[in-house]
Amino acid sequence: MELYNKLVAKEEKLSLVGLGYVGMPIAVAFARKINVIGFDINSSKIELYKNGIDPTHEVGDEAISKTTVDFTSDESRLREAKFHIVAVPTPVNDDHTPDLRPVEGASHVLGRNLTKGSVVVFESTVYPGVTEEVCVPILEKESGLKCGEDFKIGYSPERINPGDKVHRLETITKIVSGMDEETLDCVAKVYELVVEAGVHRAESIKVAEAAKVIENSQRDINIAFMNELSIIFNKMGIDTCAVLEAAGTKWNFLKFTPGLVGGHCIGVDPYYLTYKAEMLGYHSQVILAGRRINDDMGKYVAENCVKKLIAADKAVKGAKVAILGFTFKENCPDTRNTKVIDIVHELKEYGITPIIADPQADAEEAKRLYGIDFVDMGQIKSVDALILAVAHKEFSAFTMEKIDAMFGEGKKVLLDVKGLLNRKEYEKARFEYWRL
Repeated sequence: MELYNKLVAKEEKLSLVGLGYVGMPIAVAFARKINVIGFDINSSKIELYKNGIDPTHEVGDEAISKTTVDFTSDESRLREAKFHIVAVPTPVNDDHTPDLRPVEGASHVLGRNLTKGSVVVFESTVYPGVTEEVCVPILEKESGLKCGEDFKIGYSPERINPGDKVHRLETITKIVSGMDEETLDCVAKVYELVVEAGVHRAESIKVAEAAKVIENSQRDINIAFMNELSIIFNKMGIDTCAVLEAAGTKWNFLKFTPGLVGGHCIGVDPYYLTYKAEMLGYHSQVILAGRRINDDMGKYVAENCVKKLIAADKAVKGAKVAILGFTFKENCPDTRNTKVIDIVHELKEYGITPIIADPQADAEEAKRLYGIDFVDMGQIKSVDALILAVAHKEFSAFTMEKIDAMFGEGKKVLLDVKGLLNRKEYEKARFEYWRL
């Protein structure tokens, strides 16, 4: 508790390692109460923050320009802090195995600058055992300190939902854990400074790690079920949204909807769990079946676009197709691990190079990661097919006139992936309409 008291008295500092969609809002929240050093190896990102620019749109430019977070890309500054929070991404490799390089890299950096009496809390999503079996040995080796004697560790899984202005760090119950009672107490008290919804004290670090991976695996499986229903109902000529609306009138029916499952949580976390299960000799069935369905949905959307073009007597090869939305979710600039790219790749197999517009997306990131150049909304004219892929607020506000103006001659093929529009109205207006 001594460290907690010193943090509150501003005699000690807290550091945040990794200032992305998760780390930056945490740093800003803590800076309202205590002294915070915000560290990221990306110096250009640090410059943006220092200039009051929030590229993530999570807290906004005004909050960034007013925050007292001491932004730096100089790792030696971490020596000034005693309480460290590591919030780096944990992606998967192309073969769906966990890519622990960011969390290992952060452990090396922090280890080199760790001082005696520190507490290190990891927030990155990992499979049970990573904090103690992978991160701790790196911290010990780099620092020459002994975990349990010279420094303590904890784990508190992030629950930040990018683009969500309702469920914020402050309003979501935070799971906390520590290697012993004393550490748990300190970690809980520190997070209680900013999390108004309170904390849940997990009984061990492994329990906290496991809770995180199953939260998103549960969501993944439920969406996979909806996607599978969508495929079945599509074959039957039944509208999935109408079925879900009817079934949703039952008090205990879970309201999930079909869609593309991308991002760094739902599309990734289940693989961390199944990877660990494989290490222990268990081959996951339900979790991996859900992943297979969700990973194939981009291809499925593209195939239906082609079928609709044929039904509309349009030539498939060289068809003019526009995709609206490229990010992994609505109202968020993040394009990493987006499933819209799967639609693009599949359309290319049919000789279609779609044009893509996304007013919210990080254009620089899309160019770097996928070689994609966006067009302005005004350039979408005379198309044969339009794919509404992401439910950005800009697209939700579209009128039929606005959509109609984007099409050329002949039948209008409209794929409303997220079910944003009124199906009956568009079918009545003779659109070749399709949705999941």
